[in-house]
Amino acid sequence: MSDIKTTEGLTPPLTLPEDEVRQGIELLFYAYRDFTIEPDTILLKYGFGRAHHRVIYFVGRHPHMSVSELLVILRITKQSLARVLGQLVRQGFIVQHTGKSDRRQRLLQLTPTGVELERQLSENQRQRIQRAYVEAGPHAVEGFRKVMLGVISGDADRGRFRRTR
Repeated sequence: MSDIKTTEGLTPPLTLPEDEVRQGIELLFYAYRDFTIEPDTILLKYGFGRAHHRVIYFVGRHPHMSVSELLVILRITKQSLARVLGQLVRQGFIVQHTGKSDRRQRLLQLTPTGVELERQLSENQRQRIQRAYVEAGPHAVEGFRKVMLGVISGDADRGRFRRTR
């Protein structure tokens, strides 16, 4: 098996056996499976899927975000978002407001029902992350953050997580 070598930002250069990298891939699969199992169960009760969860999450995190901003984050087609967003609006989880400076702009916000659903969907996930961070310690938390930033494609998305302290 070949080794993976990189020198970007590391001194000395790090060489990892392919098996180590593949184990990282497997860990991501297992972690994602367990990270999404509780929310998936809740979503089923509403006839929703993971796309609904992502929309609810990001609109909750960024109230008054525009549909265009949401499309950039989710990297899905307008048609796909329209289907999911339309369902969430019709069922009273999200409201759309017209932009103040640009009347064509649609700004999104969770309704109180949407806020409660977002809380239910994210509660177990917040607990999982909190527990893992506490068990791993602060150096591991920063290492995890760096690894996740390295996995994300594109400077624009990575820029969302720049620390300002």
